[in-house]
Amino acid sequence: MGEKSLEPRKKSGELDMNDLGPVNSLRYAILTAVINEDFEIAMTKLKDFLAQDSAYPHFRLKVERYINHSLDLILAIKTKRNFPGLNSLTRSKQQELKEKVKEHFQDLKQALKKIEKSMEELRVSDIKSTNLVVQSFWLSLAAVFVSGFLIDLMNDVGGNAYNVLDEKSAQFLELVFRWLE
Repeated sequence: MGEKSLEPRKKSGELDMNDLGPVNSLRYAILTAVINEDFEIAMTKLKDFLAQDSAYPHFRLKVERYINHSLDLILAIKTKRNFPGLNSLTRSKQQELKEKVKEHFQDLKQALKKIEKSMEELRVSDIKSTNLVVQSFWLSLAAVFVSGFLIDLMNDVGGNAYNVLDEKSAQFLELVFRWLE
């Protein structure tokens, strides 16, 4: 296969530059390496990505199956692109191999998008849990201050209210006893 059947084109159904993702993304690095037939580089980048330390505890669980599937797809593309005796095959068989390469490439693109989506879900989940911790902290701090205020209020006002109530009840009872005499 001398020609690059995966080069970006503008025809419908073909690869668009937007399909590669942002320039600094994993998807861009892998897909451009595959387009340039640097299969070993693409596989190494995927393996390195999986092996890297992550701030998210479920990182490996979330992306490992997609990365393994992507590695299998890269191997399938490599095998079909470097098929021995390709020129001796009939034109229809060559076209069939090209179509299979395109299918594998589309599957690879989707698997890489799923990896990106999983990473985004992990990031959002981390933000939500951090937000929950911060809200819990502030609510508990507010509860402590309100409780302290109420206890202080009850001690100051409650003590005075008891004294006033005791004095008024003594005056009332004195009046009642005088009236009963």
